[in-house]
Amino acid sequence: MTVTSTEPTPTPGGSAFSQAKADDRRHVFYSWSAQDLIAPTLIAGGEGATFWDDAGHRYLDFTSQLVNLNIGHQHPKLVAAIRAQAEVLCTVSPAFANDQRSEAARLIAEVAPGDLDMVFFTNGGAEATENAMRMARLHTGRHKIITTYRSYHGATAGAIAATGEPRRWPSEPAMPGVVHCWGPYPYRSAFHAADEAQEGERALQHLADTIMVEGPSTIAAIMLESVVGTNGILVPPPGYLAGVRELCDRHGIVFIADEVMAGFGRCGEWFAIDHWGVVPDLICFAKGVNSGYLPLGGVIISAAVADTFRTRPYPGGLTYSGHPLACASAVASINIFKEEGIVEGARALGADIIGPALRSMSERHPSVGEVRGLGCFWAIELVRDRTTRQPLVPFNAAGADAAPMAEVVAACKAGGVWPFSHFNRIHVAPPLIISPEDLRRGLAVIDTALEVADRYATG
Repeated sequence: MTVTSTEPTPTPGGSAFSQAKADDRRHVFYSWSAQDLIAPTLIAGGEGATFWDDAGHRYLDFTSQLVNLNIGHQHPKLVAAIRAQAEVLCTVSPAFANDQRSEAARLIAEVAPGDLDMVFFTNGGAEATENAMRMARLHTGRHKIITTYRSYHGATAGAIAATGEPRRWPSEPAMPGVVHCWGPYPYRSAFHAADEAQEGERALQHLADTIMVEGPSTIAAIMLESVVGTNGILVPPPGYLAGVRELCDRHGIVFIADEVMAGFGRCGEWFAIDHWGVVPDLICFAKGVNSGYLPLGGVIISAAVADTFRTRPYPGGLTYSGHPLACASAVASINIFKEEGIVEGARALGADIIGPALRSMSERHPSVGEVRGLGCFWAIELVRDRTTRQPLVPFNAAGADAAPMAEVVAACKAGGVWPFSHFNRIHVAPPLIISPEDLRRGLAVIDTALEVADRYATG
């Protein structure tokens, strides 16, 4: 989709925007933030791969908001579908069938791998992982869930317990039964691996050992992000996910693929796990299914797990499960993906533009330790020393310790690119509909911004 904006440039300091900012700071409580230490940018509009603030500053959206705006801002067909459904039926209890939920489920099952053929709808990704864990526990009669340390699965009670990164810490003690282990990360191997193949082998052995000492008969599920998102865009080594599948089959463990961020074209396939031809038992989705135009997520369920609840009630539900407006947006989005070749386009953008551009940057910038990714989902890992791989900023850095990354981010924004950053990384995750010209322009801005990071490089 190529969009040329016809929106008028907002008048800086307009009274409506001024009042909105005042009301925001007085009444809105922000997530993951110290309320008095933030100054949120007020967004006035967006179109395609671009959005603009109340002062008229325009940015290429290299974050896809929260890596969910796969189809871009204000896609006309998607907006029209929501409007049309609002004229027919805005809401209905999930105890009733409705045509939009039925069609959304059919379309999602159609693109899912293997025999994953039923869909439980939620309002987002955290509720998806919560319900997937519940399904696995009830299906197996076991209680433990294995996840990895470099993971994020959501912020509700069970999802944050499953999460392996520092956002979990303030919520502890948390839901019992979660066991964390190390997943593969060749650049910073926990297993002292010499190469990617050895990393995959040793990560699988570590997982097998974890299963052994925790007791296979106690483990309900292994839940993994097919491609780890916020915590590094970590692409698993060849054979790793197949190895996880084999371990699950051997011990009767449910394999849950968390595809909330990596799914629906983000990695150049309908689901990231399709890259390796592996079929999990449950897939958690959200974000890209309808690009966040309305809250929607869910769990795609295999025949074996679904059969557990044929005559046994499933003890879970949500008032807005399968909401007609949200499902109508998913139906429209999936059809747009097919009509416009968005999955294939994302694959090509990664292979032909993003990957080559980032690899070129890594050769020219001493601050770039590694680049990695698939489709429109890439990470630039920044370091002070390439030999020692010392990160540009420490793990979980804040305040003055995080200043070098803040400077890099500020340089990107000054160039008209809104980047996604986490710890010592810049992530490249634009809408999948971005034009090659805009993509190259945004990458050139990041290339220039890396000169800021280079000033901190010592080796």
